[in-house]
Amino acid sequence: MAELIKLFEENPNPRQVEKIGAVLRKGGLIIYPTDTVYGLGCDITNSRALQRIARIKGVKLEKANWSFVCADLSNLSDFVRQIDTSTFKILKRSLPGPYTFILPGNNNLPKDFKKKKTVGIRVPDNEIVRALVRELGHPIVSTSIYDEDDILEYTTDPELIYEKWGELVDVVIDGGYGGNVASTVVDLSSGYPEIVREGKGDLDIF
Repeated sequence: MAELIKLFEENPNPRQVEKIGAVLRKGGLIIYPTDTVYGLGCDITNSRALQRIARIKGVKLEKANWSFVCADLSNLSDFVRQIDTSTFKILKRSLPGPYTFILPGNNNLPKDFKKKKTVGIRVPDNEIVRALVRELGHPIVSTSIYDEDDILEYTTDPELIYEKWGELVDVVIDGGYGGNVASTVVDLSSGYPEIVREGKGDLDIF
């Protein structure tokens, strides 16, 4: 059964962050808060962990379209081809925030993503997950937690998340109630912004 760990966004406990980072390094799966819905994630460089998420989500890893959660834009060049100034200005103006930006991937993508031509980049406006990324030293993969309920599309209550997912993951982070609206997805891979999915965010980014 997963461990339920309470963290406060204003000041995430460094010892707990370090503990969760160790879980990620060992191939563990975590459920964590973002600035939108709760996410399911792991170390993007750990193939075994990525396969576990793929099985949980019922998809083939090579066909999965998951995003990379980053702490900031400083490591963008690690995974993304060189982008023009106007594209960078959009990113700088919008992040941290409730957006996923699809950008052209480069040759340095982790081995399980090598065949991907594009990558989704997230920098959530949530200090808990960004502290975890800093502790790990590189991004974590992110896929949203869905709920089968017809009215509530995403699970928002950490205790209910724990009850439902506790036997599938290693850590559930209680960061308070989450939202039920996902991030807005913007495709910037062609150099011209295109809204792929409207979600949280005012879309005033162009």
